[in-house]
Amino acid sequence: MFGISFTELLLVGLVALLVLGPERLPGAARTAGLWIGRLKRSFNAIKQEVEREIGADDIRRQLHNEHILSLEQEARKIFTPTQQEPTPVQPTVEPTIAPQAPVDGAGPVAEPTPVTPTVADTAPAAVPAPNDPTLPPRAP
Repeated sequence: MFGISFTELLLVGLVALLVLGPERLPGAARTAGLWIGRLKRSFNAIKQEVEREIGADDIRRQLHNEHILSLEQEARKIFTPTQQEPTPVQPTVEPTIAPQAPVDGAGPVAEPTPVTPTVADTAPAAVPAPNDPTLPPRAP
């Protein structure tokens, strides 16, 4: 763990035996073992808590990203117009009648002559395409 070899552990044990003596050495070794066990358990608990928090943060971040993606998809559905072709409107053409000559007894009454519609009268109104780049952008 810290790069302590067996010879270094043996040296520490000999120094402890000389300092503490043979009567107190087993109790000191037991106490040191308990402290080391407590430290290991506390480090493992801290490590697990940090990993759990990191995992919770990842899950929270992933849920947040999924929520943003779903909102973005809904916005695209709302703001993207459907690609349906507009149905052309067929104008109804009614023949117009030319004005008659005034009736004052001075001349014969002219028969009404129907006026034929021109191409401009029958052409459907120009409807711009939904994604026409010449149009100004729509406000959201």
